[in-house]
Amino acid sequence: MKHLLLGSAALISLAGAAMAGSHSEDIKIGVILGYTGPIESLTPQMADGAELAMKEVTDSGKLMGGAKVTPVRADSTCVDAGAATAAAERLVTADGVKAIMGADCSGVTGAILQNVARPNGIVMISPSATSPALSTAEDDGLFFRTSPSDARQGVVMTEVLMEAGINEVAVTYTNNDYGKGLADSFQAAFEAAGGSVTISAAHEDGKADYSAEVGALASAGGDRLVVAGYVDQGGSGIVRAALDSGAFDTFHFPDGMISDKLVENFGSEIDGSSGQHPSPSDELATRFTDLVGGAFDATSPFVPESYDAAALIMLAMQAAGSSDSADFAGKIMDVANAPGEPIQSGELAKALEILADGGDIDYVGATGVELIGPGEAAGTYRVVGFENGEEVTAGRK
Repeated sequence: MKHLLLGSAALISLAGAAMAGSHSEDIKIGVILGYTGPIESLTPQMADGAELAMKEVTDSGKLMGGAKVTPVRADSTCVDAGAATAAAERLVTADGVKAIMGADCSGVTGAILQNVARPNGIVMISPSATSPALSTAEDDGLFFRTSPSDARQGVVMTEVLMEAGINEVAVTYTNNDYGKGLADSFQAAFEAAGGSVTISAAHEDGKADYSAEVGALASAGGDRLVVAGYVDQGGSGIVRAALDSGAFDTFHFPDGMISDKLVENFGSEIDGSSGQHPSPSDELATRFTDLVGGAFDATSPFVPESYDAAALIMLAMQAAGSSDSADFAGKIMDVANAPGEPIQSGELAKALEILADGGDIDYVGATGVELIGPGEAAGTYRVVGFENGEEVTAGRK
């Protein structure tokens, strides 16, 4: 009897130790974004969105018996593949992150995927890398994104311009994977719809003077200039040169240009222009804004997508009962899509409980998540206009 009691006590002790280990587990998730570089005005809010989801899960105490989630930030620079790869490598080897929320720009995202995520078997979910090339990249089932491919954005751009009666445009794009992929997708869609692209020309970021580029665009002509660039870099330089020379007075701005910084830079000078960026429905946007409660700008581009990217990582961990990428990568599509209990932003504790009990969830989140094909968002867009020096919502697609 004494031996039985001692054995039972030992089992209880072991169980208690296991529970304590679970409760004290600190799961690190990398948040790699371009905190410096051409979209640095967007990334602080994106990081805040991802970290809000991590705090929500940690505060719930329901992830794998009470595990704590800690974000670890790293700078992708958005444009320097070597620096981004080194930063991501440090996240994995030095910081011990279990997954990566990021990266942001398409070129550095692809570099991190091939040079860090695949060799180390680490899941990464990007909230904003939109190059169509990422849809077919070799990823070993490790890469996902909560933003739609630019193949979709090219179609949306076409619809917005055609509905505004714009049938002839000039296009300038930042000379990287994002810019080229978007420009090509747009031109194919626009010409298929009967539109004419007079010129599609690359520009380099970091220049002080874009008058030569604008001169070539003006010579080709067009009813509007499409600027597939970055608001904190050459995109704004192109707009400034076009306005100063009188070459164009209205523009179309894809997602890399949509930011408070655009209005700050140009105010009423870009009245009559148009644009779009991935964005949830009004209902989902209102709910997420209420959840954020003014802590940061919940409506800034790719912020809700960042919340969703981080949430999917943690929910997949719960579904797998493991923080190892090899175990939970296969659960991401399961928690993102039907069947299951719909889960809104702010309901991560509820989702964790359902998964812990063996149930299914359909994560809707902040953006209406639905992952298709190779693990990317189907996507909806907010159409914007510019009136009286302000950005306004002109519709959704």
